[in-house]
Amino acid sequence: MKKFMIDKFQYCNSLTEYSRFQTRVVNIGDVPLGGNYPIRVQSMTTTDTMDTVATVEQSIRMVEAGCEYVRITAPSLKEAENLKNIKEELRKRGYDVPLIADIHYTPNAAEVAARIVEKVRVNPGNYVDKKKFQQIEYTDAEYEAELERIYKRFSPLVKICKEYGTAMRIGTNHGSLSDRIMSRYGDTPLGMVESALEFVRICEDHNYYDIVLSMKASNPQIMVQAYRLLVHKMMETGRNYPLHLGVTEAGDGEDGRIKSALGIGALLEDGLGDTIRVSLTEEPEAEIPVAKALVERYKHRAGHSKIPPVETVTKNPFEYQRRESFEVENIGGSNVPVVVADFSKTGVKNFPDLAGIGFKYLPGTDKWEMSDSAADYIYLGANIPEIELPQSLKAIYDYETWKELQEKKNAFPLIGLKDYVTNNDLSEVLSFVWLSIGDIFTDNLNYAANKPGVVFVFTTANMHGMAEQRRMFFELESKGIKNPVVLSRSYTGITLDEFRLYASTDLGSLLIDGYGDGVWVAAGLNDLKTDGGKTVAVNKTLFGILQAARARITKTEYIACPSCGRTLFDLVEVTTKIRKRTEHLKGVKIGIMGCIVNGPGEMADADYGYVGSGVGKITLYKGKEIVRKNIDSGKAVDELIELIKEDGKWVDPL
Repeated sequence: MKKFMIDKFQYCNSLTEYSRFQTRVVNIGDVPLGGNYPIRVQSMTTTDTMDTVATVEQSIRMVEAGCEYVRITAPSLKEAENLKNIKEELRKRGYDVPLIADIHYTPNAAEVAARIVEKVRVNPGNYVDKKKFQQIEYTDAEYEAELERIYKRFSPLVKICKEYGTAMRIGTNHGSLSDRIMSRYGDTPLGMVESALEFVRICEDHNYYDIVLSMKASNPQIMVQAYRLLVHKMMETGRNYPLHLGVTEAGDGEDGRIKSALGIGALLEDGLGDTIRVSLTEEPEAEIPVAKALVERYKHRAGHSKIPPVETVTKNPFEYQRRESFEVENIGGSNVPVVVADFSKTGVKNFPDLAGIGFKYLPGTDKWEMSDSAADYIYLGANIPEIELPQSLKAIYDYETWKELQEKKNAFPLIGLKDYVTNNDLSEVLSFVWLSIGDIFTDNLNYAANKPGVVFVFTTANMHGMAEQRRMFFELESKGIKNPVVLSRSYTGITLDEFRLYASTDLGSLLIDGYGDGVWVAAGLNDLKTDGGKTVAVNKTLFGILQAARARITKTEYIACPSCGRTLFDLVEVTTKIRKRTEHLKGVKIGIMGCIVNGPGEMADADYGYVGSGVGKITLYKGKEIVRKNIDSGKAVDELIELIKEDGKWVDPL
């Protein structure tokens, strides 16, 4: 196995000791960004920018929820000009929140907006550059000629921003890379980074440095890799621009929160990020509590317990590669990660107890009905179940309890490493061995390392637990140990919303790097009163995390934009309608976009796209290809379902 010095792949201050990556300070109105300033939270209005009163009132609701920057779309000159009225009205009402103009295809609108607001956002894939979703081969001379054209067209905005003291976000979107970038770098994190750096170099050529950078994608894995690569390249070239973090088109509800926390949290864990926006298909003020909860975890993170430093790595953090492990039963190897349900405190007393983890008992036939999100293992601790468990649900017991069982088929022991070393009476098929970071660096590990039938369970009580568990994986890799590993975490004294965000960050950060052959969580949730409610919530969250990490697909995935003033229909209503009709289609990905600006490009990862193309009109896509145009919105959902049926991907709901 190849080992590399850490600086070859460095993208943060440390992989084991939490500290924020120090960026330059960029002043955005009276709310500075970067440096040692707090991580800022922001959102974007969904009103028509020409409706001054509605935009102002929504902005006020956002600010009162804790929003520190308000972004407003300016798709054309008239909206850019109306930003002045919006700003004046906000100031009259006593709100001095910095405003950000969101620009895509209209340089003239950007140049007007830059004279009014505190910051403009441009997308290098749309701004001046060409994007027709064609693979065009560019010679070096043609490529340079395009760069020269961009330089001339982009420079006026840079000069205006410099003159007016206006900050700029250069925001790359994975789904809207230009043909030129796609032809040279492909649809990759490197293409995203280079797309932004081309515009950065133009800014720097004009001695303009009030720049914020973002690398957004609807796929958290791509998004995380792109941000890491961006910081790596900034480190190599002595740059330190602040980072705006976000997973674009995350969707709504539980799935949107899990997906956002997974991508944003993975970067915050490594000290990256100066401002975040959680993109939910909900009212913008609903995004703010989620963003604040994510940021809050890092206010005192620097005081965590020490983790042994790492000098060499074996894995490229800018590419996905699943850790190699051998197979034990259905764990490890090429198997999808398993889910372990924790019943150690409650036990199993009757059939309904298992409904929350995907097993419904049918008394008429004396059989179990099993859902796509049924747990694979159940941890019972010292409890003996009072009913016969489903054959497909395997039980884990504490070692002393397991040892006394008369029937050990589908029952397996959990044991600590020290006890494993001194006990020979273990399962020949599968034994779970608890490991903490202290165990990893002892000679005892040699007794279990690469033993057939041994699955490790990584535990941590460290405040910086994700980094500690990642460090444990680094040690296994350096020693050539290939036992499967189940990730285990415990949470107490938190709400369900906090649990979703924390678990998505802690487990998802490892899963998107290919670490982990299973997930196992114990959670005491303050706002859920019944054990059944807690069981359902934990199980749904774990399967949601695996889905968001692309590690195990068990349901339909929705890539839904969060709405803005460009949106041509009610996104929340339409997303709900589509979800109700299609949520049983396991593995199908549906993009729901309010307009074309983030349409086919942002749906690069989707199988089907439902995109607003005019008032009351919808265009349907298959991947990036238009298949049906200008459908009446009243018929569009039915047309989408017909399209899915034509492809043979439709199944009737049960």
